[in-house]
Amino acid sequence: MSTKTSALGNRVMAKAAVRVMPLLMLLYFVNYLDRVNIGFAGPNGMNKELGLTATAFGLASGIFFIGYLILEVPSNLALHRFGARRWIARIMITWGAVAVAMAFVPNAATLVVLRFVLGVAEAGFFPGIILYLTYWFPAAQRAKAVALFMCAVPVSSAIGSTVSSLLISGGHGVFGLSGWRFMFLVEGIPAILLAVVTWFCLSDRPENAKWLSAEERDWLTSELDAERRATEAEHHWPLRKALTHPRILGLAFVYFAVVYGLYALGFFLPTIIAGFGEDFGTKLSVLQAGLVNAIPYVAGALVMVPWARHGDRTGERKWHVALPMLVGGAAIPVALYLGNPYATMTAVTICAVGVCAALPTFWALPSNFLSGAAAAGGIALINALGNLSGFVAPYVTGWLRDLTGTQRAGLWVVGACMIAGAALAVALGAKPRASRR
Repeated sequence: MSTKTSALGNRVMAKAAVRVMPLLMLLYFVNYLDRVNIGFAGPNGMNKELGLTATAFGLASGIFFIGYLILEVPSNLALHRFGARRWIARIMITWGAVAVAMAFVPNAATLVVLRFVLGVAEAGFFPGIILYLTYWFPAAQRAKAVALFMCAVPVSSAIGSTVSSLLISGGHGVFGLSGWRFMFLVEGIPAILLAVVTWFCLSDRPENAKWLSAEERDWLTSELDAERRATEAEHHWPLRKALTHPRILGLAFVYFAVVYGLYALGFFLPTIIAGFGEDFGTKLSVLQAGLVNAIPYVAGALVMVPWARHGDRTGERKWHVALPMLVGGAAIPVALYLGNPYATMTAVTICAVGVCAALPTFWALPSNFLSGAAAAGGIALINALGNLSGFVAPYVTGWLRDLTGTQRAGLWVVGACMIAGAALAVALGAKPRASRR
């Protein structure tokens, strides 16, 4: 590559990162917070007020992902057809409206229904963004771009835990609402407001970006087109194949395993921390518990981008997914066998770091052999099936908690699932052989 071309490419990638990534990160921050803030509501008044057992709480937390699964693939295909700006704005308005309605649930049955509808409303957002990033970032920069975007997960969990705790403790009685209801109300509104920002500020593709010069648009478009043609020439995966191939289903299980750990922590870590008083005699206020909850996610955010950048630089993918899954899966089952809260949080933090390190690099695996409509459908299917763990993890963890009286059995399942996913990631990590035309 000539010096002039290299300088042009670096300039374009820098401009794309500055213009595209902050908005996407903010959207995902709000998205993930609205998805998991039920985890803070549960032990802080909601379970008692609505009469929820651990199993019922797990069902309400996880039913979101059944609705999410149903419309995930159609939603991503619609984004590919109609453009990210319109479709993401539509998703945000509907999910924001449902998130606000969560503040007014009268009983457990309505809570379950609204969580299901929230999943339907939100379907297609995450895989839509992953697909959207393939429109802007060549493969050599993609894992880092996905990592920057997915930093919103640990940041949302870290900052969101503190913000949610403050809203619950400080909002009790405002508008006559319980603290957890006030939290749902306040945290649902930003999605609606950001839908307007998305409509006016997001460019569908590089050729629509007025903030790039003609030379910059031409360079980025030609780079991505050449990469797409090379992928199609080597593998030629049509949409139907992308929705039925065993390799896609295998990758879906790998994603299921890593996300199992993410949601098991997201929904039940506040409950584990709340149990420190009974287990270790450690008394924490709502705000203190929120700050402790943030620790694993801060560590995860610090590791996520450097690990993805290392994967981009070396070109190695499968071990960048498998190794952190192995470490996290081995750490989490022993967390509740340790004799003090510091050791317990150390094990939980190691698991969170493993999950956060594996997540962004994982999405470089399907983009090795999918493009166009096949990428839209395949990425959505992997995400939809993988996110079934969002239903299974809280439900199984809650059910085992009611059955055994402890969180330990549920965390053993988390560890076993992550280790199995790591083994499969190694098996599937190499590029598939070129398809015969």
